[in-house]
Amino acid sequence: MVETDKETTNSAFYFLREIKKSVFIEPTSDILEKYILNEKETFIIKPIISEAPTQNINGIETITIEKVLVDIFCDDVIFSTQQGEEIRMIFKNAFEKYTINQSKMLRYADRRRKKEELSQFIKTISNLWQH
Repeated sequence: MVETDKETTNSAFYFLREIKKSVFIEPTSDILEKYILNEKETFIIKPIISEAPTQNINGIETITIEKVLVDIFCDDVIFSTQQGEEIRMIFKNAFEKYTINQSKMLRYADRRRKKEELSQFIKTISNLWQH
């Protein structure tokens, strides 16, 4: 997945197509099922949400674990195979292996208009982990 400023989405699309890549801009679930799921190497381009949590590692701007978790939670089209029980395991493993900044995660979820749903989801799955 490639996330870029809204203004450069088309440029990224044409650049990747020029180098013979399978590229889609914000595909629908229908497009995903028909054209993407069976591809070996596919690029999905979408505009990055403003104020998305990123980090700079060795001079390269990349995403944080908080952004990954929120994106999986919020985008059930692109991350359709990571829903249901799979998403619970992803969150459980992430919380066990990494230090998750929940306020950063919920702030980003708020930008995606899913703060309350994510907060409730975390409470629900946290209760399951403790049993």
